[in-house]
Amino acid sequence: MLLDHVIFSQQFTVPILMELFNRTDQMRKIVKRGGTLDYQKKIMATLFYAPSTRTRFSFEAAMFRLGGNVLSTEQAKMFSSEIKGEMLEDTIRIISNYCDIIVIRHHEEGGAKRAAEVSSVPIINAGDGSGGQHPTQALLDLYTIYNECKTLDGLSVAIIGALDKGRTARSLAYLLSKFERTKIYFIAPEEMQIKQDILDHLDEKGISYELSSTTDKIINKVDVVYQTRIDKDRLKGKEMDLSVYNIDQEVLKKMKKNSIILHPLPRSVEISHDVDTDKRAAYFRQSENGLYVRMALISFLLDKNSQ
Repeated sequence: MLLDHVIFSQQFTVPILMELFNRTDQMRKIVKRGGTLDYQKKIMATLFYAPSTRTRFSFEAAMFRLGGNVLSTEQAKMFSSEIKGEMLEDTIRIISNYCDIIVIRHHEEGGAKRAAEVSSVPIINAGDGSGGQHPTQALLDLYTIYNECKTLDGLSVAIIGALDKGRTARSLAYLLSKFERTKIYFIAPEEMQIKQDILDHLDEKGISYELSSTTDKIINKVDVVYQTRIDKDRLKGKEMDLSVYNIDQEVLKKMKKNSIILHPLPRSVEISHDVDTDKRAAYFRQSENGLYVRMALISFLLDKNSQ
């Protein structure tokens, strides 16, 4: 696994993913027995320039379960030296002297890449900008698909929501492109459809895909439904019924019996709460998997950096 930093989903190969997932399985067992102290001398800094409760807590819980320590800040855009005009690169140069690994969420696309270019310790991208990437979310999404479907080849996946700026959707599409006989359906309002750079990548990899503005003729075909939010504010002045993208009991009746529903969370109205008890609703299991995947990723990067 030749990873110094985790910035993009494109960095991962199939062998790397399988090795990471094997380590993730080990981390699940470690958590069940109460964690480990193997990394008690290690420090992780979580530097969040944009708010996120779930992602930050997931990373910090992962480090604590590994026995390590955490330096944490949220809303760093307001409460760090950036408010005084300090450049991100200078901040990273300093903070990397205080810790062994940095997890960063930045408000600008490319922020994590800039951090990695100057950091003396591994950088993990926890989401950058609007329309950037969120590779660790995509890793836990893919691990959940692997766990639930028992394969990553030959799957059909519907990705639904505001896809043009959807970091999780973009990152997952890159990972899905690495597997055989994949079919991806991108379902979104026309003005929020997936960007051309993703489609160009899928064309290059020979991955089959379709674009649609409705789920009607697709929902009964797919193995995985990856649901994300649609921001109503982006559609001001337009008459559009967004409920056509929601999942409720009527949609469940049309879905395959062995399919699964994923969501990066938090959700709003796009998945009805009465869907939660259906065995195909895997989004809370997906969220739990984030702890194990991030433990695996942190431990690998720390192990590699200490060699």
